[in-house]
Amino acid sequence: MTQFTLPLPTEADTLALGGALADCMVPGLVVYLSGELGAGKTTLVRGLLRKLGVSGKVKSPTFTLIEVYEVSRLYLYHFDFYRFTGSGSPREFIETGFREHFNPQSVCIVEWPEKAAGLPAADLRIELQVPAEADSGRNVSIFADSEAGASCLKRFTMT
Repeated sequence: MTQFTLPLPTEADTLALGGALADCMVPGLVVYLSGELGAGKTTLVRGLLRKLGVSGKVKSPTFTLIEVYEVSRLYLYHFDFYRFTGSGSPREFIETGFREHFNPQSVCIVEWPEKAAGLPAADLRIELQVPAEADSGRNVSIFADSEAGASCLKRFTMT
């Protein structure tokens, strides 16, 4: 498993991280985003989508559960399972019909994956942490949990 940790002092740094990750997105990749409310998960996705050419509004799919983007060379699905019960049963996820989106042609980015039992395994796990000191920004840890994830991180460069 490959992993690293970076400080994200500002929102601009979180957007830049998303942009850098955009360069290593390939069809079939599953990305988990974890962190408390307000940690910057959707901001990171916004940076990724901006780099891929999305100029419109990028919003959290908290209430819709999914936002769909067809950008560049990718079909990208942005999920947010915050409203799931987290019961440990895959029934809730299966009943949404979202499983079909997790396929070799799509990139699936999942906020709150811990609340949706039965998800396909992550290739990349990104954990955003908010330090106790409120104005010290964020920290991010990125883990490659598969060969596809490790390959993505080999192409990753933060400029």
